[in-house]
Amino acid sequence: MTAENRKHRLRRLDLMFVRSPIYFVTACMQDRRKLLATTAIHETFLRFAREGPAHGAWIGAYVIMPDHLHLFVATDDEKITLPAWAKSLKNTISKALRASRVAPPHWQRTFFDHMLRSEESYSEKWNYVRGNPVRAGLVRKAEDWPFTGEIFALEYRSG
Repeated sequence: MTAENRKHRLRRLDLMFVRSPIYFVTACMQDRRKLLATTAIHETFLRFAREGPAHGAWIGAYVIMPDHLHLFVATDDEKITLPAWAKSLKNTISKALRASRVAPPHWQRTFFDHMLRSEESYSEKWNYVRGNPVRAGLVRKAEDWPFTGEIFALEYRSG
């Protein structure tokens, strides 16, 4: 994580050791509409992410692409399930899109999730997804993409 991307981290809750699973989540826009990679949506996402711990969810690294987003999240299942959390994220972003007069539908009904099994898996997935803007021809270097960052440094702990 570069110093530039660290600016999106919460300062006092920097590192989370989680016993609950860390999930890799991908959510796509309906018909792959290019609605997400804007400053307004990024700010909406950051506000949502920063409020997460109060609701039992911690977002780690993320990349917002024009038509989908990738992120890592750990949830406290006693407070919120992953599907309920994903629905809340989609609703929050849809509300911002509607406020900008973007007609629904916004999201595909489902989302993809994969429970990570090790720190190595987190690193592998992150190294792949952070390169998405480069592979899509949006920037030359991953660190130049403005819609990426890390809210909490999630660390996998077994047991």
